[in-house]
Amino acid sequence: MSLKNWMRWAALAFAFASPAAFAQIKLVPDKSEITFTSKQMGAAVDGRFKRFDVQADFNPRQPAGGKLGLTVELASVSIGAPETEAELAKAEWFDTAKFPKATFQSTAIKAAGPGRFDVTGKLTIRGAARDVVVPVTLTQAGGVSTASGSFGIKRLAFGLGASEWKDTSLVADDVQVRFKLTLTGMGPL
Repeated sequence: MSLKNWMRWAALAFAFASPAAFAQIKLVPDKSEITFTSKQMGAAVDGRFKRFDVQADFNPRQPAGGKLGLTVELASVSIGAPETEAELAKAEWFDTAKFPKATFQSTAIKAAGPGRFDVTGKLTIRGAARDVVVPVTLTQAGGVSTASGSFGIKRLAFGLGASEWKDTSLVADDVQVRFKLTLTGMGPL
């Protein structure tokens, strides 16, 4: 190998081995949250998921080329009542033995204003996939990005609540989902 070819190879290897080349968007779990609110007999019931992860390949300056994914461990649901959490794991609700995770995978991302994006994708719960549009606000400070927003789903569209729980006078069909995802490794706005 000639010195010139060796130097080209070394420069290429250095570029691929540099930290910038391996920079990845990573979730900061202890500064992130996914919460939800539903209504049972007219009273608001708030809950959250304790374990989830983000998969992202996203440049805020070129959102159309980005991909965002989210995986939620359904057994990590917390609503402050252990007996109800145990019920949510059963076949009538999340059926965590058969469907341990819910996922979201983007199919399109478009800018919706400064620091705002509309993320279209497939939300899958209990094997049922539905199209959703998730409005996301992105803020950045000190090398950390925070993606936040909320969107609504219809629980019955995902098979959540079988038998007597299908009655929407007992448990409303509408569920509001909110999120705040703290991320490192993202490029600037």
